[in-house]
Amino acid sequence: MYGVLLLCCSAFSLQAQSNMIDGVVWVVGDNAILRSEVEEQRVRAQYEGNRIQGDPYCVIPEQIAVQKLFLHQAKIDSVEASASQVESQLNMRIDHILREIGSKEKMEEYFKKSTTEIKEELRQTIQDQMTIQMVQQKLVGDIKLTPSEVRQFYQTLPADSIPMIPAMVEVQIVTIEPPIPLEDIEATKKRLREFADRVNSGTADFSLLARLYSDDTGTATKGGELGFFGRGTMVPEFTNAAFALQEPGQVSRVFETEFGFHIVQLIEKRGDRINCRHILLRPRVSSDIKVKTFMKLDSVASLIRSGKQTFEAAATLNSSDKNTRMNGGLMTNAATGTTKFEYQDLPQEVAKAVYSLNVGEISAPFSMMSQELGREVYAFVKVKSKIANHKANLTDDYQQLKQYCQAFKSQEIIQKWIEQKIKETYIYIAPDWQNCDFKYSNWVKK
Repeated sequence: MYGVLLLCCSAFSLQAQSNMIDGVVWVVGDNAILRSEVEEQRVRAQYEGNRIQGDPYCVIPEQIAVQKLFLHQAKIDSVEASASQVESQLNMRIDHILREIGSKEKMEEYFKKSTTEIKEELRQTIQDQMTIQMVQQKLVGDIKLTPSEVRQFYQTLPADSIPMIPAMVEVQIVTIEPPIPLEDIEATKKRLREFADRVNSGTADFSLLARLYSDDTGTATKGGELGFFGRGTMVPEFTNAAFALQEPGQVSRVFETEFGFHIVQLIEKRGDRINCRHILLRPRVSSDIKVKTFMKLDSVASLIRSGKQTFEAAATLNSSDKNTRMNGGLMTNAATGTTKFEYQDLPQEVAKAVYSLNVGEISAPFSMMSQELGREVYAFVKVKSKIANHKANLTDDYQQLKQYCQAFKSQEIIQKWIEQKIKETYIYIAPDWQNCDFKYSNWVKK
């Protein structure tokens, strides 16, 4: 809610230009802002393709100054993010970086810093961001709004400020995961055992086999390498097999997860975190089974269309999707906790199927990739409701307007606090950094 006020800090420092003379350009209370700090933020934004609206030598130091006002208030109020929260967030960020880059060595080479230095800089950034959020939440408190206040807020909004509500849809789905014959499962496991034997005998390299054969396309290009992760990161079956390995180079037995069958090779163990490679194979679904699955879905859909069975009953009896089976097939938007989706938030194949349907209509069967399982499943869908793109109104969009009103009032409280805090705080801006069209007008003391 308050992210617009936070400086999107770089987690890692960049070396300032070699011909740049460093020095203090702003002072906020007892905190100095250095020329190099501003330059680092500017270069990072340019490198990452983040466009700065306005002169970066005006926008960036003002953003840093606002952040320092909040951190100063945090000291006064003894507000600080807990070490455990910071450490948890830090580990998640490091895990993400390692997965993206591939290894600790590559990470250190990329940032030209040791892992310890990277973590220390990132730890401070995370702690500052979390502390600022806590200060903002304390300032805003719990805003309670009555229906009459929401109505009054809506009525005072200029016509061009009324938020647009995007087109949304509610979808029911029946999903069938085609059965895999036992002989195909055994053939997949046998192939993985052969891979493990070749690696153990020294006749093949695990990372090369992963690049050539793994069905996990996200890690196959990295030789199956996952990067460092902790025990709570992977599904239990994977965690148990990976953490059971003791020596670098050791290869696990074949094991199954909801994504398919795996073997894992340990690369390195470091405390309660490990780095390993894996190969994932999924049994292939034969064309004959695909045809039979489509025929079954088509017959179930026909029963619903003819009125002989409700969609809810069909989902309960036939669907293999545990998340929708006992909910009448109704899909739930994990991001919002509601059953309404913007089309862009639906799986692509589902969005394509429902876009041209009217309310109550049922699609033809189609195949799609299960995001949870990472493999192909087959489905048909029904449109339960559709809402066209429209300007918000009190009848249909009260909850969205209430949230909009809460955000507006929160922003208003924080903006006023910043303006007052600037008046009460010692501010110095170097003369050649004052000629700016700042967001807050009272930085430069008259």
